[in-house]
Amino acid sequence: MLRAVDERDAYANLLLPGLLRERGIGGRDAAFATELAYGTLRGLGTYDEIIATCSDRPLRKMDPPLLDALRLGAHQLLRTRVPAHAAVSATVDLVRRRVGQGPAKFANAVLRKIAARDLDAWLDVLAPDAGRDPVGHLAVVHSHPEWIVSALRDAVGAGEIDDLLAADNARPRVTLVARPGLAEVDELVAAGAEPGEFSPYAAYLPEGDPGDIPAVREGRAAVQDEASQLVALALARVPVEGDDRAWLDMCAGPGGKAGLLGAVAAGRGARVLGADLQFHRARMAGRAARGPAIVADGAVPAWRAGAFDRVIVDAPCTGLGALRRRPESRWRRDPASVAELTPVQRRLLESGLDAVRPGGVVAYVTCSPHLAETRVVVSDVAEARGDVEVLDAREYLPEVTGLGPGPYAQFWPHRHGTDAMFLALLRRTAG
Repeated sequence: MLRAVDERDAYANLLLPGLLRERGIGGRDAAFATELAYGTLRGLGTYDEIIATCSDRPLRKMDPPLLDALRLGAHQLLRTRVPAHAAVSATVDLVRRRVGQGPAKFANAVLRKIAARDLDAWLDVLAPDAGRDPVGHLAVVHSHPEWIVSALRDAVGAGEIDDLLAADNARPRVTLVARPGLAEVDELVAAGAEPGEFSPYAAYLPEGDPGDIPAVREGRAAVQDEASQLVALALARVPVEGDDRAWLDMCAGPGGKAGLLGAVAAGRGARVLGADLQFHRARMAGRAARGPAIVADGAVPAWRAGAFDRVIVDAPCTGLGALRRRPESRWRRDPASVAELTPVQRRLLESGLDAVRPGGVVAYVTCSPHLAETRVVVSDVAEARGDVEVLDAREYLPEVTGLGPGPYAQFWPHRHGTDAMFLALLRRTAG
């Protein structure tokens, strides 16, 4: 799996479940394999620092399968309860079978050096001094690239950055959504879930496969982060005068928010149109929302201006708010990614505002708290137009505290146990 993530840009959360099913791995073995894979990806930066210190060979000159095995071994030694001798033996055996006898001897020597200290001791040795280089220190301790540490510190503040980075490395809980009119939270609870804390449609699944729950298997419920549910509900809660029957999810794939909005809309006699640039994502959104979906570029709309009463723009972003679920994203992105995405985000928000009628509402959403992708995009677009009122998004999320100073709402994993989802609500005025 680590090779696929590195070489094919695969996502672990999409690839791993299929691999486990193919090999017939379930129960505790599946849980251990999942922790080993995700934990290794989360801690990769720290583990590479430690491996480099214990090796007389630069990391760039190691065979990739050998380096992957050393990372897996380091994770077992430093962050699991696997006995050191078992972790070393299993990793060396893996290298022997997959890479060769010579590399196995090398792996044995490196892993024994790693096992000589626990994680805290290694961090004391390798992490820069926190007083002289706070960003570098946090980058090593919490295994995040320095540019991400800086960006997140700018967004959350120096007083909370340590807690935020630690939360990024914690195992996220599995959150389900009971789509209104199709399923009830009580049904999910009866299947082994627990009621959610914030969303009226949320439930937490402490263990097991969500696909084993009938409501999930039948598409009446789904896996959806609680912040993702709440930003969609906030859009639906804003009052609008006049018609309220035409809703648009402009970047709808793979359909999480479209599914919830579609269910809410159906209960009001409204309908959601899902649109996505990619065919397979548009199809998934249509199935989730139980409504129409089209292949369209939101920045080059296939609909007339002012055709919708509510629009959600779930813009493509760096994904820095979902590092718990997609740990490999932190190693794929770089500062250039922000520069590439923000013009797209501006165009999509502009298009969303053009698509909504005067009096209608647009939700601008990103799964990134990066200021350039959130506040800066919204303020730039709003200031350039004369027909936008920025609403206080927190007013439509009364069940949640700690969303920031407003007028936007910013969720955080260390405060809310959710992805770091950003929401801005904008009303189109007559201009």
